[in-house]
Amino acid sequence: MKTRFLFLVVLISSYCFAQSLNDYKTVLIPLKFDFTKTDNQYRLATLSKFNLNKAGFQAYYDNEQLPKENNDRCSLLYFDVVKEKSFLTTKVYITFKNCDRKIIFKSDIGTSKEKDYQLAYTEALNKAFVSVYALQYKYNNGGSMVVSGPDVQNVSKGITEVGATSEPVKQVVISRNTIVVSSKVLYAQPTTTGFQLIDSTPKVMMKVYNTSRKDSFIATKGNTQGVLIAIGNQWFFEYYLNDILISEKVDVKF
Repeated sequence: MKTRFLFLVVLISSYCFAQSLNDYKTVLIPLKFDFTKTDNQYRLATLSKFNLNKAGFQAYYDNEQLPKENNDRCSLLYFDVVKEKSFLTTKVYITFKNCDRKIIFKSDIGTSKEKDYQLAYTEALNKAFVSVYALQYKYNNGGSMVVSGPDVQNVSKGITEVGATSEPVKQVVISRNTIVVSSKVLYAQPTTTGFQLIDSTPKVMMKVYNTSRKDSFIATKGNTQGVLIAIGNQWFFEYYLNDILISEKVDVKF
């Protein structure tokens, strides 16, 4: 149970960050970071650009000419490498910020005990990028695709089989590599550990458990375990079905 709890908490955090990064296509990389003395010292800028492009971003140095589509500075992500103070160990982490300098994503700390600075920073940065790759970034281009007919029936059948929802699926929207399923209105009743969500019958349809975030809950619906996450002003019950991330829209009245 403890392992599942930790996994769901990580899923909550990763999902929120991943969705934000997916809104951006282009990343701007400084040639010089706060802790370096010269441009591209230890080849950190070069290594960063290589990893960002490999992860799927369009990465540019801050002295390069950007595409016309990026004339708006708020269309860009701003990349940074931050060094943590540590004795005999090199520790760095990565941040992505928006145009308001708000952190969209912060990576895990990458460490190295190499004595050679070039080797140490290369190893530490590569380790920090592991958590970036884990997000499986894919630019969403602000678009979505509506699926109807047999595909909707197949998804509906699969969801019903795992007990996630019993109501008919009227529409499935594929967006950001998830499937969003329309759902009926549920009403939240407080419990000692969170809330139980009931329908108008009233019947308990879902139980949600508090986390450290007010916009995220660990959730169970029948035999299905997942998370309930607020995105904007809407709630989504997220879980995996046959290795596909299902994001079921839930109209919750708290």
